[in-house]
Amino acid sequence: MALIGYARVSTEDQTPRPQVDALSAAGCAEVHQEQASGGDRGRPVLARVLKRMGRGDTLIVMRIDRLARSLSHLLEVIDLLDAKGAFFRSLQDPIDTASPQGKFTLQVLGAAAEFERALIRERTKTGLASARSNGRIGGNPGLRAGDPTAIRRLRAARLDAFMERLADRAPEWVPHVRRLRPGMAWEDVVRLINAPLPRDRHWTQARLLRATRAYVRDGFLPSDVLERAERRHRDDRLPVIVAAIKGADPDITLQAICARLEAMRERTPRGRTTWQPSSVRMLLAQAEKLGMI
Repeated sequence: MALIGYARVSTEDQTPRPQVDALSAAGCAEVHQEQASGGDRGRPVLARVLKRMGRGDTLIVMRIDRLARSLSHLLEVIDLLDAKGAFFRSLQDPIDTASPQGKFTLQVLGAAAEFERALIRERTKTGLASARSNGRIGGNPGLRAGDPTAIRRLRAARLDAFMERLADRAPEWVPHVRRLRPGMAWEDVVRLINAPLPRDRHWTQARLLRATRAYVRDGFLPSDVLERAERRHRDDRLPVIVAAIKGADPDITLQAICARLEAMRERTPRGRTTWQPSSVRMLLAQAEKLGMI
C-alpha cells in the first residue's frame, strides 16, 4: 500500500521542487515529476504512474490542478484508480477517496459536473427553439429534401467517423475478441475488457457486437469470432476467465489478477467477493490441466 506522489509543472521556467518537498513530507516514498500542460491528457509520466498503481496504493498531488484542469478529467482518473482498488488524495484540497469526507466531496463534484452538462443541454435546446421561431432551420438542405446523394454522403461520413472511433480504441478490445471468441461467451468477454477501463469508457455487449461485426465486414477480424460460443461446464468458467486474463498479460501478478476479478465483480469458487492469490493459483493450475494455458 504505497504512497505515490505526482508533481507537474507547465514550463521549463517553473520548478517542481515545492511540490516534491510537500509530497515527500506527506510520506511519499517516490515522487514522479512531469513537465506538461495541464490541459494535455496524454501525459506519459502520469499514464505510467496510473498503470502501475495497485490495490491499496494512494496517488497524492499537492493540488488537484496539478493532476487535472477539468472536472471530467479528474473524475476519469479517480474512476480508473477506483477500478484498481487504489485511492487519490490532494494535500491542499478536501479530497481523499480513502475517507468518507473525501468520497462525499467527490460525489458533490460529480453532481456539479452533471448539473453543468444539464445546463449546456438546456441552453442548446433553447437556442435551437429560438432559431426555429425566427425561421432558421438547421441541418443539411439536401437531407431535408430527401436527396439520395446527400443521404449517401451522410451515411458514408457517419461510417467513417464510427470506424475512426473504433480504431482509436482498438487496442483495448480487438486483441481480446480475436483471442477469446468464440470460446468465451460475449458477456464474459465484455467484462474482461471493461475490468481495467474507467467507467465512462466501458463497453456494452451491444456496442462490442456492433464493433466486431464492422471489423469482420472490413476483414480486420475473422468471421468465426461471431459464431455461437460453445457451452461450457459451470466448473470450467472460472479457469477460462483466469486463463484469459493471464493470456492477455503473461507477466501479470497473482495479486493483479485478484484485483481484475474483483473489478469484474466475479465471485470466488466459494462465493466470496474478495479474492486471494491462492485461489487464483489454483484456477491457473486447473486451466493448465485443461490445456487453456
